[in-house]
Amino acid sequence: TPEQIADRAVDATRSADSLRMTGRVVSEGQDLDVDFSVDDQGSCRGRIGVDDGDAELRRLDGVTYLKGDEAFWRISMTEQGVPENEIAPIIELVKGRWLKIAPGQAGSADLGEVCDLDSLLDDLGKDDRSGLTRGPDREVDRTPVATLVEKESGETTTVSVAQEGKPYIRQVVRTGGDEPGSMTLSEFDRPVRVTAPPADETVDLSRLDPGTRA
Repeated sequence: TPEQIADRAVDATRSADSLRMTGRVVSEGQDLDVDFSVDDQGSCRGRIGVDDGDAELRRLDGVTYLKGDEAFWRISMTEQGVPENEIAPIIELVKGRWLKIAPGQAGSADLGEVCDLDSLLDDLGKDDRSGLTRGPDREVDRTPVATLVEKESGETTTVSVAQEGKPYIRQVVRTGGDEPGSMTLSEFDRPVRVTAPPADETVDLSRLDPGTRA
């Protein structure tokens, strides 16, 4: 049944030591492109695109390193309410360098969620699966998958589950609603190797205005 497939898929995916997430979603009206490799120890590496901006992210031992282009920093700081006359000096300081964000500093918790495998998979654990139906079988990255479809409040969510090997969730696609998007999961249980950037290529967040969030 669709409910049984969902149960097995959620259990298998949550048991993974690591995975890679790639796709595009809409969040709070913004287009986000993401490509992250994450493990269950909180380490991750990848990139995030916000509208026309782009940034590379690494997280190791609780410390987050973020290296963005000018468009990324401008978009991020404008959203956080940083006055226009303060944005240019901050961009000049971090241009071409990694912003180092230690645990407890502003923005650390939000960015940490991106690299928290349990947090990323929390939505998979919901108990009510009564609205699921079985969709047509297909392939994701040449892997045969079963599809599960849920329609609710004008939004359709299609979850693709691997039919070979462990029943990992391979793709989630949402259409309709305020936050459509598609996310593909791959590279399960592969080691995620992350190294800290050289110290001379980093800027500590504490050097910026204390009120500035990452």
